[in-house]
Amino acid sequence: MNSNRIKSIYNFLVYVGIFILLNVVGSYIFTTFDLTEDKRFSITEPTKELLRNLEGDILIKVYLDGELPAGVKRLQKSTIELLDGFRNQSSRIEYVIENPLGGTVEENNTAKKFLADQSIYPNNLIVKGAEENRELLFYTYANLSYKGRNIPVNLVAKEGGALSDYDINNSINLLEYKFADAINKLSTGIKPTIAFSRGHGELNDLQVQEFRNAMTSKFRVGYYNMDSTTHIDKNLGMLIIAKPTEPFPIQHKFQIDQYIMNGGKVMWLLDKLAVNLDSLFQPKVIPTDYPLDLDDLLFTYGARIQPNLLMDLQCTQIELAIDAKGTRDKFDWFFHPVITPQSDHPIVKSLDGINLSFPSTIDTIRTKSYVKKTPILQSTESTRLKRTPFELSFEILRNVPPANKWNKGTQTVGLLLEGTFNSEYEGRVTTQMNDILKQINQPFKAQSPETKMLVVSDGDIIKNLIIPENNKTLPLGYNKWSGYTFANENFLVNSIEYMLDDANLFAARGKEVKLRRLNNKKASEERGFWQMLNILVPLFLLALFGIGFTFWRRWKYNKQ
Repeated sequence: MNSNRIKSIYNFLVYVGIFILLNVVGSYIFTTFDLTEDKRFSITEPTKELLRNLEGDILIKVYLDGELPAGVKRLQKSTIELLDGFRNQSSRIEYVIENPLGGTVEENNTAKKFLADQSIYPNNLIVKGAEENRELLFYTYANLSYKGRNIPVNLVAKEGGALSDYDINNSINLLEYKFADAINKLSTGIKPTIAFSRGHGELNDLQVQEFRNAMTSKFRVGYYNMDSTTHIDKNLGMLIIAKPTEPFPIQHKFQIDQYIMNGGKVMWLLDKLAVNLDSLFQPKVIPTDYPLDLDDLLFTYGARIQPNLLMDLQCTQIELAIDAKGTRDKFDWFFHPVITPQSDHPIVKSLDGINLSFPSTIDTIRTKSYVKKTPILQSTESTRLKRTPFELSFEILRNVPPANKWNKGTQTVGLLLEGTFNSEYEGRVTTQMNDILKQINQPFKAQSPETKMLVVSDGDIIKNLIIPENNKTLPLGYNKWSGYTFANENFLVNSIEYMLDDANLFAARGKEVKLRRLNNKKASEERGFWQMLNILVPLFLLALFGIGFTFWRRWKYNKQ
């Protein structure tokens, strides 16, 4: 009897020891198995690498609590699940969930002012009730703190307005990238610099103010007056050439070329033809080429903007007077196409439509070295092309071509180039060019390292509208006739972040959590079956376990 008691105590101690050992080992070794089809609980490898290499603690305050709409609660749950995954990858991650509006009126007002100073603003949603409507305020932000630096992160992918299931799902898709991007910027402590070129009639400060405002929290934004410089600093993150209207002299082209050869990145936002809506009120308009003299550079790098105008049946409208009394009506204006991205490329994935103004088509050119050419913005198949020379007027609205004439197919108006580029000036460097290179102690380079550039055949894609009376700017992508704001800003911001993403964190934007809708008809028809199944199966399994355990005990002790 004593031996059985000692044996039982011994077995108990062994089990306790194994349990403690497993817990100790488990505290150092953590793994999960993501069995979901869309891998919603998996973290991409670049993000894991970033988290493992953190040198200090990061505190994440998530302002996503309190009274929330149903969809936002789903976003809250996904955010917590993601941050739990982050914390499992690194002990440097700590997070708290807070409701800034959970106190008294005075406390809430103080909290709103404090957060507004950090560019964190609440969502304002009108909830319809049985007797009256009420205002629901809630936050969808996180604030990340690291070594005295802070970055706010908007957790929703849509600015303002009601949030649909699609908006919430898109926001969940982007959670990992948004947090990883913010952590990367905090840990490096250095904001990349982007600069607008100057000296060729580019868009002025006020015309790109909305875009600059959107970039200042993530990047340093400046200007490069190429008339007063001999070269472009190779440490510049990106050069943006936004709708130039005057020629580029060879000295400036050489600066751009050698900047690219040293790994620089360029965003070319170019109008091929000199035409705008206001010019069409003149009696006769024949669009002509802007004398930019950039075709040779682009040709060498793998792109050519054609001297034509794209017409697309998917377009926005303009408003015109239709009689002497000034009566106005709206008309489809085929030269202002709406580009709806269909690609899975992370720059445009899940983006809304992008509104362009008088774009031209872009062809790809074979290059000496390998350059990957990705059509990033493409029209619909229902298109026509107007090739120069031609007369352009509003008369086209009186005689719209029949549907079978819109047969030019899908056309490219935005092209992403990635690879190693060859210099336009290989074998023909002048004495003046050599003198410039000697002054800056920089050798001539005939081929670039791996780098990227973007070519868009519409300089107005980055231009915001301006109210002349007070010089107030309107949101980038805002269409004054429809009152709708298109995704121009998101496209440009995504493009810059992708091109400057040396840590490859942009791969996280490719994640997709699928929105699976309930089949209400099938659920109603099979409701009884699933209810009985959920009640009876657990009881059956429990009874089966009880019977099996009883027989096992009888067999064991009968054997003894």
